[in-house]
Amino acid sequence: MNRALLIILIAATALLMAVAFFMPAGPGATVGVASGSALPGFSPKANTPEQAMANVLLDVKRRNWDRAFVGVSKTSGVDERAFIEDWTGSSGSLRTFSNLEGFESRPLHATNDEAQMRVRLHWSTPVGPEEEARDFRLMREGDTWKVVWPHTETASVPAQVIPVDYLRWDLVSGGAEDEWGARNVDAPHVRILSMNAVQAGDGSVVMGEVVNEDTIPAFVNVNATVVDGSGNAIDEESSFDKIAHILLPKQVSPYRVDFPQISLQRVKNVRMDVKATLVPASADPVIGVMDQRLEPDAQGKNVLRGNLFNESGQTVNIPHVVASFYDNNGKVVWVADGYVERALLPQSSEPFAVEVPRALVGKVQNFHVVVNQYSLGRS
Repeated sequence: MNRALLIILIAATALLMAVAFFMPAGPGATVGVASGSALPGFSPKANTPEQAMANVLLDVKRRNWDRAFVGVSKTSGVDERAFIEDWTGSSGSLRTFSNLEGFESRPLHATNDEAQMRVRLHWSTPVGPEEEARDFRLMREGDTWKVVWPHTETASVPAQVIPVDYLRWDLVSGGAEDEWGARNVDAPHVRILSMNAVQAGDGSVVMGEVVNEDTIPAFVNVNATVVDGSGNAIDEESSFDKIAHILLPKQVSPYRVDFPQISLQRVKNVRMDVKATLVPASADPVIGVMDQRLEPDAQGKNVLRGNLFNESGQTVNIPHVVASFYDNNGKVVWVADGYVERALLPQSSEPFAVEVPRALVGKVQNFHVVVNQYSLGRS
């Protein structure tokens, strides 16, 4: 009797798992969860565009590349190597060090044989969580749906000689007994040009510009302390990566310091402190910022778009854009930053985009972009 009951329970459990696994998703977004599907190594049949998209993305998340590529339409014109590189990156780019943590997808429109879906991808990266929105086209092939994978042009750099003509500062530390203080080497003279404190959501933001007034390069970080009406410090934060850290002589950089969950109404004063350290540096690689324009993206967000062009012969593995936005009086009203996912190869360009808060779009009259350069073996 007990044995028969055990068999019945096992059979019922298996039946419920199968029903749950094959049950179609309800209306709305399809969400990719960290735990994946109930039966590892098996994907439900892609009999809807939503299921086809989910199958591919779940396999990408698990890095099951062969199985993920099965869900790609043969009309895509991409091979498996290019498909994998689109997800894993190359040349030590930010994507190389990132992992897909989850996704949300929703249909934009669909017919009996074709559909378009918008997917929001959630990445974990060394610089924090990142989100990416992509649109995909799907087609019915027989009784299943397949993803038409977009062909991405990969920069091809021909063999060539790039003349090197740039300023460079070396740092000679001397022997162990030679301390900087004993040699009377002063820190670079760096000054805060402007400061503006604003309310941003549930928190406060302190932003502005800083300049290296010296004739030597400096590694710069800006700290800010918000103070209440009694003169007591509420919190202290730093600019972290929202600044161009290495400033060449006379170079100006925007900075931004975030104070999450601290209302500006509590703040009566802001104490600013800039730290500067002498560092070796060079003016190469030179990165040009081109084709800058403010425009809405596919989701209706206002973004500053442009292209970065690497004029040098060195690869910049992780380009980082920091942009300052000004009103008609030249006042800094916002500072935004963003990382470029692909490496910036020599004599090649990559697009960038940083978001501008909707409430500030009407105030922005001008903008300025600086680029941090993170390169393997040189950062």
